Amino acid sequence: MRAQNYLRELLVPFLAEHDQEWTPATTLEPPRDKRFGDLATNMAFTLSKKARKNPRQVAQDMEQRLAGLDDGRLAKVETAGPGFLNFTLAPSFWQQGVLDILDQGDEYGQADMGRGRKVQVEFVSANPTGPLHIGHGRGAALGDSLARILRFMGHDVTTEYYLNDAGRQMRLLGASVLARYLELLGREAVFSEDGYKGDYIRELAQGLLGRDGERSANLPEQEALDVAREYAVDHILAGIRQDLQDFRVEHQVWFSESDLIRSGAVERTLECLRADGLAYEQDGALWFASTRYGDDKDRVLRKSDGSLTYLASDIAYHADKFERGFDLVVDIWGADHHGYVGRMKAAAQALGRAPEDLQCILVQLVNLLRAGEQIAMSTRAGEFETLADVCAEVGPDAARFIFLSRKSDSHLDFDLELVKRQTMDNPVYYVQYAHARIHSLLAKAGEAGVIPLRPTLETLALLDGEADLELLKALDQFGDVLSSSAATLSPHHLSHYLLDLAGKLHRYYTTHPVLGAGSPELVQARLALCRAVAQVLRNGLGLLGVSAPEKM
Repeated sequence: MRAQNYLRELLVPFLAEHDQEWTPATTLEPPRDKRFGDLATNMAFTLSKKARKNPRQVAQDMEQRLAGLDDGRLAKVETAGPGFLNFTLAPSFWQQGVLDILDQGDEYGQADMGRGRKVQVEFVSANPTGPLHIGHGRGAALGDSLARILRFMGHDVTTEYYLNDAGRQMRLLGASVLARYLELLGREAVFSEDGYKGDYIRELAQGLLGRDGERSANLPEQEALDVAREYAVDHILAGIRQDLQDFRVEHQVWFSESDLIRSGAVERTLECLRADGLAYEQDGALWFASTRYGDDKDRVLRKSDGSLTYLASDIAYHADKFERGFDLVVDIWGADHHGYVGRMKAAAQALGRAPEDLQCILVQLVNLLRAGEQIAMSTRAGEFETLADVCAEVGPDAARFIFLSRKSDSHLDFDLELVKRQTMDNPVYYVQYAHARIHSLLAKAGEAGVIPLRPTLETLALLDGEADLELLKALDQFGDVLSSSAATLSPHHLSHYLLDLAGKLHRYYTTHPVLGAGSPELVQARLALCRAVAQVLRNGLGLLGVSAPEKM
């Protein structure tokens, strides 16, 4: 981040001279071959037309002017190929980063990238029809970590759970629990083929029996169904809240679909769509003219039997979101919602917002393995591994890190046996052990009477070897990775970075003695470098919701 910011400051005046601004077309990134320097830019290509010179001539002019700088931070500027400009920064530039990390501590990497932009992240939002399973866990880790990163980068973030507590699935849940409840009483019970099964339904029925005895069985059928549904939803929701809390996931807002409907918000939204000519009657149903905004066909809002579709409630819900003043709304959905993205983008535009004001992130299911065998999961059939069970077995650290180890729309194999092993093959152990290893080193230093001091630049100048600089440059990338993660709504970039940084630390530790480095100055320099690595690992793990243990 420091390197990017420093070179941008040097390059922006060249754009200003030609009345241009920095756009995505202008790149500043590490070259593929390290021999060509630390960073390279294609700016000469974007300036050549206005400069009326070919890109190589523009780059050579820039090289000549920049080469005259004498601030001690830029070691070399060099034109390459048809007009690329390569930069090599002085070792002292990278060494300064250690001081910045140690001074800023837990705030290192923080930036005001968002400038207070209001963002809502809605995630998990599972129907309260059963316990959270491991697929929900992946979405939970993603949403929570994304919120942490966005806040760290200067956004005003609200996290929200949309409680789908209305509609057919709720009715099926109530009927399933009521049937088991009546069965426990020895009464005739009808089980729907579409109903929910599994031990948890029996447990809910047993709880209802313990609370009500036979009282609810003697109620009129609809009242009995309502009682069973409300009892089931309350207990399942309490379990969901507890599971998320144990998984270190926070939802600041719990928004009820049934409350949305009761408030009249859905009907008001439909009337607004009618008034704007975006909803129309056909074949006894009410339709949303979503094709006006690029959807492949118009969608039903109210069926001919008078019942509302999920889309009607979802449009009203998103209208409510935007009315609350959010600049960006992020929805995290299961991959089976792929076909829903287009119609919700259309809805956002119908509500007067730009399509990019709504970002939909799709999360692929998790293939849960045990001893090489895939575990089948079906909430309705009651055959699944709950998030609570998985966390009890492997812990929230391992679960969260593995969930965030790949892009959310990629398939993920979760090997329960692998993540329980305390070996370098286990990704979360690999990263956490790097942090613990440094703290073990610091403990040994204390036992040897070596007190880590705040280093000076003169001391840090001893960190001039290839491995030293590789580690120093990796530390400087932390801010860039956070910016990328926030901009692309992709926390997996951070987990990849932490794995890479941990690998560099493990190699450095093996080849570069710290307490046995020789001179007291070199010992202090290497201790400072290790402390900086530990700080960055701790900051990064914290943003993933993973602990950074000092002992393992």
